[in-house]
Amino acid sequence: METHSDNQPTCRHCHHEGHGHTCVARVPIFNHLDSDQMNAITKAIRSVSYQKGEIIYHAGDPSDSLYIVNTGSVRIYRVSDSGKEQMVRLLHPGDFTGEYALFSESLHESFAEANEPATICTIRRKDLQDFLMRYSSIALNILAAYSRRLEASEKQTTVLATESVEKRLALYLADLAEAADSDIIRLPMNKKDLASFLGTTPETISRRIADLETQNIIKKVNPKTFRILDKGRLESL
Repeated sequence: METHSDNQPTCRHCHHEGHGHTCVARVPIFNHLDSDQMNAITKAIRSVSYQKGEIIYHAGDPSDSLYIVNTGSVRIYRVSDSGKEQMVRLLHPGDFTGEYALFSESLHESFAEANEPATICTIRRKDLQDFLMRYSSIALNILAAYSRRLEASEKQTTVLATESVEKRLALYLADLAEAADSDIIRLPMNKKDLASFLGTTPETISRRIADLETQNIIKKVNPKTFRILDKGRLESL
């Protein structure tokens, strides 16, 4: 993405205020505000569109804005010194990243990339800090969301350290089903990213999925969509 010297994106992909209002109204950290408060925040938001595979920010870029996913999804990943990618998390509409910019000037430690066509709302540190001073409920919502993220991160770290690959995959699929409130689940990432997220290889993921199908625990609908046939057995693996 092209940037100016002040790190704001050019308007090659930028949208006007209507998109910003949609973003403010949709995301949990803002959607509790009244119309006047939403309008004030909308004026400070820039909405930018990205195609699949476009980089939103690189590791080492200045972290001076909050990025909120409006549509699509965004993969957050790190790259080791050896060049190996580590999938950190996948952001969906309403999720945000860049929250460290709220507290101090810093650099991004990860990469953010559009996992599919996406629109991202950005708000600069100074503007957001002004709103946090005026509307304390925004700060409380951001803290609550960040707390949930830390809890999920700690859970993921524990699972990677203590569970087998089969168990990691089973827990991940069960979590998808719970989030969707459905027996039909769709993998939100490709097998390479899923393998990175679960600390294994794409080949092992393919074998473990095949094993679950052989045991009649899941059934493939298409390459990324599965029906859970026996949730109890899946959760007890």
